[in-house]
Amino acid sequence: MQNLAPIALFVYNRPQHTERTLQFLLQNELATQSHLYIFSDGAKTDQDKEKVAAVRKIIKKAEGFKSVKVIESKVNAGLANSVIAGVTQLIAEYDQVIVFEDDLVTSPHTLAYFNNALNHYREEERVMHIGAYMYPLKSDQLSQSFFYRAATSWGWATWGRAWKNFEPDINILIKQFDKKKRAAFSIDNKMNFWKQMLEFKKGKNNSWAIRWYASIFLKGGITLNPSQSLVNNIGHDGTGVHSGINDIYNVIINPKPIVEFPTTIAEDPIAYKAIKSFLIKRKGNMVTRVRRFVKEKLAQYFSKK
Repeated sequence: MQNLAPIALFVYNRPQHTERTLQFLLQNELATQSHLYIFSDGAKTDQDKEKVAAVRKIIKKAEGFKSVKVIESKVNAGLANSVIAGVTQLIAEYDQVIVFEDDLVTSPHTLAYFNNALNHYREEERVMHIGAYMYPLKSDQLSQSFFYRAATSWGWATWGRAWKNFEPDINILIKQFDKKKRAAFSIDNKMNFWKQMLEFKKGKNNSWAIRWYASIFLKGGITLNPSQSLVNNIGHDGTGVHSGINDIYNVIINPKPIVEFPTTIAEDPIAYKAIKSFLIKRKGNMVTRVRRFVKEKLAQYFSKK
């Protein structure tokens, strides 16, 4: 396969997660042919310094890829700023990029999926993002991959032609939404995407991902996704910057390669219906929610002891 995209891996203060992410990434069939760039953010607090040092010890030993370059920040830029800067840097050099964070385990076919899709839709202006994660959907009518409006952030890829549309200014983005667009953006108000936008504006989160999705949505873009996830997030244990403690989004990784891509450049109505159904039911009934809440609080309590 020609023209392989570079891999950007963003790490911080989770050595065990980082080690697992690298182990699974190395098992990918295209790992030995891929350039890996590891962006290591600086410690935010004195307490984080030891863990950041432990992570850097691990990433300096990373091997098995075509090349490995470690970029260490002396200061704490934060996840959002790190991702935006790192993606922009590699886009400028390669005009494409595959992006991972330090809490993702992958299928051996994940890199092949990304590179095949990047090549397949390179000239399709409306296709702006390739995601590797998908909710555990219940539908036997889904194709191997499909187009959908929202951009997932747990393993993704894009091109320079799409990334140039990224708008980091939340005020510019918010001004372009009316009531109808807000509902569509939030999957008929079944997902809290608009709430994430407002919370970013209030300084309650620092998400690059919600601004990237909004940028795609406002340009009329769509995203490619697998019907069965090629990654699983192992960061829902309370250690992540934006992750809580839950198992709602856990998935069984697809063991097979994806070889079929949609020919019609439009959102798949069957996939949209399946995703909407999952979002409606994802938190379960009241008993399930209470149990999950208690489990999360207990996990948080014991993790601090």
